[in-house]
Amino acid sequence: MKKIVITPTYNESKNILVLIKKIKKIDPDLHVLVIDDNSPDNTSKLVQQFAHKRNDIFIINRKEKLGLGTAYITGFKWAIINNYNFVIQMDADLSHDPKELSVMLEEIKNYDLIIGSRYINGVNVINWPMSRLLLSYFANIYSRLITGIPIFDLTGGFKCYKIDTLKKMPFKSIKSEGYSFQIETTFYAWLNKFMIKEIPITFTDRTVGQSKMSNKIIYEAIWVVLKLRFKRIFNLL
Repeated sequence: MKKIVITPTYNESKNILVLIKKIKKIDPDLHVLVIDDNSPDNTSKLVQQFAHKRNDIFIINRKEKLGLGTAYITGFKWAIINNYNFVIQMDADLSHDPKELSVMLEEIKNYDLIIGSRYINGVNVINWPMSRLLLSYFANIYSRLITGIPIFDLTGGFKCYKIDTLKKMPFKSIKSEGYSFQIETTFYAWLNKFMIKEIPITFTDRTVGQSKMSNKIIYEAIWVVLKLRFKRIFNLL
C-alpha cells in the first residue's frame, strides 16, 4: 500500500526539514510531497537538496503564492496519478504532531476520511492566544450549524484520505484559497456519504515563522459556508 503526506509551504525553511525527518522516523515507508509557492526563504531549495537521489521525497514548485486550497488540489491530483492508496495532509509548521500519523493510518483502514480533531474531546490547542482560539472554536460551531455536517473540527488541516475519496472529490467546484478549503472537502465527502471519523489530536501553535491567517481568509470562510448551505438547499451541487 502506497501512502504519502502532502504539505504546502510558503516560507517554512526553518520547519520543513524537521517535519520531513520526523515523518520518516515515525514511518520510513511514508512518502512526502511538498507543494511550494515560490518561497523567498529557500524552502524549495532545502527540500530539493534533501530529496536528491531519494525516491520518497518529492517537491512541486509553483511560480507564485496561489493559496492553500489549490496547493492541496495539485497534490491530491499528483497522488491520484501516481497510484497512492492513502493520502495525508498536514501543516508544514509542526503544529500537527507526526506521532499521530500511525493512529490515522490504522483508522483509515475502516473509514474513507479521518480528521485529526482539535475539538472532538474538549479543546486540545496549545499556545494559541485566546482571541485566535475563540475565533477558531466559534467558526467551527458556525460552520457545523450552517452546513449541517456533524463534525466538530471542520477547519482543521490534519486529515487522511483513502484515494477513492479523493477521486470522487469535485475539485472543479472547490474554489477556496484559504482554510475554508478544509470545510469544502469535508462537506463534499459527507455529502457523498463517505465514512468519516474524527480522532482527537493536540494542536500546538507554530514556534517559528508567521501564521498565514488574514482577514481575507476569515471573510472567505464565512462566505463559503453560506454558499454551501445555499447550494444544498437549492440542489445546485
